[in-house]
Amino acid sequence: MSDPQAASAFFETERLVVRPFRPADAAPFAAYRADPDVARYQSWSDYTIAEARALVASLEGEQPGTPGDWFQLAIEVRATGTLVGDLALHVDADEPRQAEIGFTLDPGHQGWGYATEALTAYLDWLFGSLQLHRVIAITDALNLSAQALLTRVGFRQEAHFVDNIFFKGAWGSEHLYARLDSEGANSCPHVPT
Repeated sequence: MSDPQAASAFFETERLVVRPFRPADAAPFAAYRADPDVARYQSWSDYTIAEARALVASLEGEQPGTPGDWFQLAIEVRATGTLVGDLALHVDADEPRQAEIGFTLDPGHQGWGYATEALTAYLDWLFGSLQLHRVIAITDALNLSAQALLTRVGFRQEAHFVDNIFFKGAWGSEHLYARLDSEGANSCPHVPT
């Protein structure tokens, strides 16, 4: 008998299912996004359950890859069904073979390799199923963990923007990372769906 939840997945890895958000995800989503360690490098300071419900509702019926729109994908642990993070996608409106990505992982589930596993398979899916040519990620220059993750999955730093963003009451610097489809396949095993 097939698993109905797996059937709705965008892609899977050995330990994770990356799938659309569901209404039941709003509470755990809001909880990890409200964590000060998560919010430190994000555009929000506090994240409420109302905001989480609104985001989840806005994604209903939407599909990833629509040029000009941001889309969030839920990261779930296959064995437990626990929501542990999310991936973001913004396909460029003018050049739909290029996209920006983002990622957030619940601090309670960091250090287990979930982010590397999810991001590795995500890139395979973006370059394979969505046929993207180039993927970028922008991170706060102080977010060393995100920079290490991006490097680990094959991104290269292309830019260091100095004091380019007024962020949470102060000027901040950012790094831009990029990866091309032609720069090779990832090495983490995953199960395409």
